[in-house]
Amino acid sequence: MASEPASQTVPATGLEHPPTAPFLIVGVTSSGRGFRPSDWADRLAGVMASFQPPGAGPRSHLQYSPYAVPGVHGPHKCVRVDPAIAEVEPMALAFLLNFARDNDLQLVLSS
Repeated sequence: MASEPASQTVPATGLEHPPTAPFLIVGVTSSGRGFRPSDWADRLAGVMASFQPPGAGPRSHLQYSPYAVPGVHGPHKCVRVDPAIAEVEPMALAFLLNFARDNDLQLVLSS
């Protein structure tokens, strides 16, 4: 049986460098409060929908980007972020990280 990769949860405000591996933005603040509104993850992923990999189809903007996908982590909503989004648009990764920092959200980083 394969083991899960180790991960660590850190406050976005304490992140010094952008992650190089996929990570989660989790809808819980550093004080443990749930982030509102309840559909924040869907909204954030929707904003990122136009950032598609090269060669994506003409209607790909009508689905979530593979670089920012909403989901659930434990009891909290989250967005899985692939840092490869920076290859399509460097400011997109900065936007996602700044969103997490500005809202005092937690990040789950792969080790």
